[in-house]
Amino acid sequence: ADLPLRPPRRPRETEREVKVAGHGLLILALTILTQIGGLAWALALPFRNRLPIFLLAYAALTLAVHQLAPLISGRQAIPCFVNGPLQLQSPLYCLLNRNYAKPALIGVARDLAMHMNETYPGTVTQVLDANFPFFDGFPLLPHLSHKDGAKLDLAFWYDNGTRYQLGLTRSPLGYFAFEPGPTACLHAFPTLRWDLDWLQPLFPKYPLDGPRMRSALSWLAQDRRVGRVFLEPHLRESLGAQGANFGFQGCRAARHDDHIHIQL
Repeated sequence: ADLPLRPPRRPRETEREVKVAGHGLLILALTILTQIGGLAWALALPFRNRLPIFLLAYAALTLAVHQLAPLISGRQAIPCFVNGPLQLQSPLYCLLNRNYAKPALIGVARDLAMHMNETYPGTVTQVLDANFPFFDGFPLLPHLSHKDGAKLDLAFWYDNGTRYQLGLTRSPLGYFAFEPGPTACLHAFPTLRWDLDWLQPLFPKYPLDGPRMRSALSWLAQDRRVGRVFLEPHLRESLGAQGANFGFQGCRAARHDDHIHIQL
């Protein structure tokens, strides 16, 4: 016997399925990007005007996470809006909840910032990506290892060609403005080692502040709390950085000639 034909989908059913899939993808994307954004969007779904509710829910969750993270995961937030020797390079890292770390690591960053400010008065040490507030193993993309509260990236120190400029970085977020130099890495797939050649001409050609870079790297090499420091080999060589805790992140991980990676 002939099998009965399946009735065609109604337009409203198809539209509903597309909306459900779209909301699901948005929740996934917001969770990957901020860890708590997907939950905020899910809370806003029952409302007609979702965007204001989402923003309100996201703000409330962010404040709650600030209080809960130390109790649940032992991670603390690096302060967002402070004037001092240690600062976040951009408010975006706070808005995306990527500014959490273990207290011991925050202590390392603060002590380094104090050292830099004492050695070179007026110097600010800028933090880039740290970790999300919760769950060991939850990835902080595009990083491979920022998933346990024990990793932190620092921006380079630059000058404008003549002298140090407070808070100066070559790129708006402190990443992806690579310092040219030789590498032994061959092209591999899959890899996060992006060269982004098309992006480099957009960044100003500020030189590295050599004295401040050397001072920071020397301090990190001697601090026993610091387990590893990742910096591209060509920069370690040109800056004379030496220490048992200096290492190479591997050819499949992101380049580290645009920032310094430290971990406990």
